[in-house]
Amino acid sequence: MVEVIRADAGFERWEDMLALIRGSFAYMDGVIDPPSSARGLTADLLAQKARDEIGFVAVDGADLVGCVFCRPEPGFLYVGKLAIAPLRQGSGIGRLLLSVAESVARERSLPALRLETRIELVDNHRTFERWGFVKTAENSHAGYHRTTSIEMQKRLG
Repeated sequence: MVEVIRADAGFERWEDMLALIRGSFAYMDGVIDPPSSARGLTADLLAQKARDEIGFVAVDGADLVGCVFCRPEPGFLYVGKLAIAPLRQGSGIGRLLLSVAESVARERSLPALRLETRIELVDNHRTFERWGFVKTAENSHAGYHRTTSIEMQKRLG
């Protein structure tokens, strides 16, 4: 059974989380430009990210099967590094982690979730749309003169 726990000061499996994120994002290599920031992550950077943000991991027994980081912003809870183990994608873990993010947003009186997804990842756009997100902006990474990502938001009721 999948359980969601905080990735906080008591969490020690940063190398496992790093492997989860890299494995989950590996299909993007050669597809998105610029490359994913996940390529530059280290276990130490993830531990720091958990101190700066609100991290969660989905575990099934001893296996890390998903993770997400949340960052409060004015009017939103930003959702980033949503990663699901490739063999577990489509099993509801992403929805479970987003429901936890929604709870965090509500606890902080934030009316919406916000995320960014790369322009090339059309299947991700469709998944987020099924989960209630709508496209709200197009953005470009520094040094790019074309759209490289889209912003999506989900209003919470």
